[in-house]
Amino acid sequence: MEEIYAKFVSQKISKTRWRPVPPGSLQTVETFATGSWDNEENYVSLWSIGDFGNLDSDGGFEGDHQLLCDIRHHGDVMDLQFFDQERIVAASSTGCVTVFLHHPNNQTLSVSQQWTTAHYHTGPGSPSCSSAPCTGVVCSNPEIVTVGEDGRINLFRADHKEAIRTIVWEVHFHPSNPDHLFTCSEDGSLWHWDASTDVPEKSSLFHQGGRNSTFLSHSISNQANVHQSLISSWLITDPAKDRIEITSLLPNRTLSVNSLDVLGPCLVCGTDAEAIYVTRQLFS
Repeated sequence: MEEIYAKFVSQKISKTRWRPVPPGSLQTVETFATGSWDNEENYVSLWSIGDFGNLDSDGGFEGDHQLLCDIRHHGDVMDLQFFDQERIVAASSTGCVTVFLHHPNNQTLSVSQQWTTAHYHTGPGSPSCSSAPCTGVVCSNPEIVTVGEDGRINLFRADHKEAIRTIVWEVHFHPSNPDHLFTCSEDGSLWHWDASTDVPEKSSLFHQGGRNSTFLSHSISNQANVHQSLISSWLITDPAKDRIEITSLLPNRTLSVNSLDVLGPCLVCGTDAEAIYVTRQLFS
C-alpha cells in the first residue's frame, strides 16, 4: 500500500481540486487547490506535491506537499473548480462567485473576476435582498454555471460582468397540501411537482408518466419507525412513495414566467409574453 503524506494546515478544508493536465500533455499531476470553511479567515490555496520519495539533507521528504500561494476568501468556500490552467472559480457562502488568477512567475493569486451578488434572497416586504450561499459551480471555458440556496441557476461568462442567463424564479408549496410544489422559471417553464403519488415498485431515475409529465425516483434508503404524519413527504423515504411526478402546466414554452401563486385548486402566473395564465383545475 502506498504511503499517505499528511500536512497539518490549521484550517478546516471544505474543498480540494487537482489542477487539470493540458490535453495531450505528458505532464504529471503536480498541483492542487484547496478552499477552507468555518475559520475566522478563509483562504483559497494552491499547493504542489513535488517529488515524493527523495530525502533532503535533514532526512525529511522533499516531496511533502508545499504551499505555493494563497489568498483570503470572504465567507466559506462552498465549491471550487479549475476554470483552466491559470484560473480557479470559488463559490462562497456569501453568495459571491470569484475567479482567481494564478501568477506562476511570483507565485501569487489575484482576483480576476467577481460576481458579488450572484445568489441572493428576496422576500415580500423586505427592504433589500440578503445573500444566499452559492452551493455549487461547474466550468466549461468560457462559461461558468452556478447554483445556490436561492433556487437560481446562473450562467456566467468569464469576460462578462453580469449573468448571461438566470433560471427557477419562484417556488411555492401548496398552502394546504405541501405534497405539491410549483415552480416557474425564466426559461418559460411552469412545473407542478407531485410527491403524493404512491408507486409500489422500484423505478429508475426518470420515467415518462404521460404526455407532459415525468416521474423522478427517490434514491434515499428507507428509514424505519418514522411517523409519516409528522414529516413532509419530501423527506420521507418510504419505498411506497418512490417517485415524484413532474408535470408541465403550460401548453407551450413561452417567455420568462416571472411569478406564480396557488390557492386551493387555482393557480395564476404572469409572463414576459404579456400574458396571464389561470387554471381552476389543478388536481383534476
